Amino acid sequence: MSYRIRFTKLAQKDIKKLSPKLKAKLQDILRNRLAVNPFSGKVLIGDLEGYYSVRLSYKDRIVYSIHEAELVVVVVRAKTHYGE
Repeated sequence: MSYRIRFTKLAQKDIKKLSPKLKAKLQDILRNRLAVNPFSGKVLIGDLEGYYSVRLSYKDRIVYSIHEAELVVVVVRAKTHYGE
């Protein structure tokens, strides 16, 4: 069973700013990790409680939520969540 991937408008803006290398890495992570097992990411706490995170680069993270009933992963951010 595979999850579908959706993007918020903010995530789409973030993706446009990524380098081609990071875009390819993002696509690989989405297809081979999050679509298969979205619970493999780090559970976030604090202001981002209820979200998960996967490292994209040293400073960039993929922040997402999981809608299990619809089998959908919603990517909220694809850059840093450290106050940019």
